[in-house]
Amino acid sequence: MTSAPTEPAELSPVLVGLLKGVVYRDTAEVLWPQLLALRLQVSDYVAVVGLTLVVDEAEGYAFLRSRDDPDEPDLPRLVARRPLSFHVSLLLALLRKKLAEFDAVSAETRLVLSRDQIVEMVRVFLPESSNEARLIATIDTHLGKIIDLGFLRRLRGADDQYEVRRIIKAFVDGQWLADFDGRLQEYRDQLGERQDL
Repeated sequence: MTSAPTEPAELSPVLVGLLKGVVYRDTAEVLWPQLLALRLQVSDYVAVVGLTLVVDEAEGYAFLRSRDDPDEPDLPRLVARRPLSFHVSLLLALLRKKLAEFDAVSAETRLVLSRDQIVEMVRVFLPESSNEARLIATIDTHLGKIIDLGFLRRLRGADDQYEVRRIIKAFVDGQWLADFDGRLQEYRDQLGERQDL
């Protein structure tokens, strides 16, 4: 017995959700089970346009990634790559490390940090400044970018509380952290030289 073909009406909401961005189990209660049920059809559909479906059921997220296929080097990218500033990269690396530490010692699934905790994490990597308000405004700007990218979520009713989204693990992996650690050490060395002058 063969399964009935999927109707476009069933597939459309799932595809549209994925094309708009990351689909989270906790915020897309209706779409998430549909996505899991139609996973193979969605994968086949997006493969035609050079995309790969990434689903992490344990962490509760799904997204589309451009397929890096050496056999199709001229295929244009549908999912744009976004260059990140050093400070945004620094924040991502620090948040990813904090999530790894949290997972190692806690049975909880949600890492929530206050703005003050994030500022303290970053402060040691920034040049000393006598203007505390400007420093915090700069960090807030970088936090806004990370929220836009989907790696942080501001908690409702608590403007200074942020949940670190687990999708950060899919983008900031061990190799990325190792490469960034090397650049971070270079930055520390340069910062130390400037302060010695």
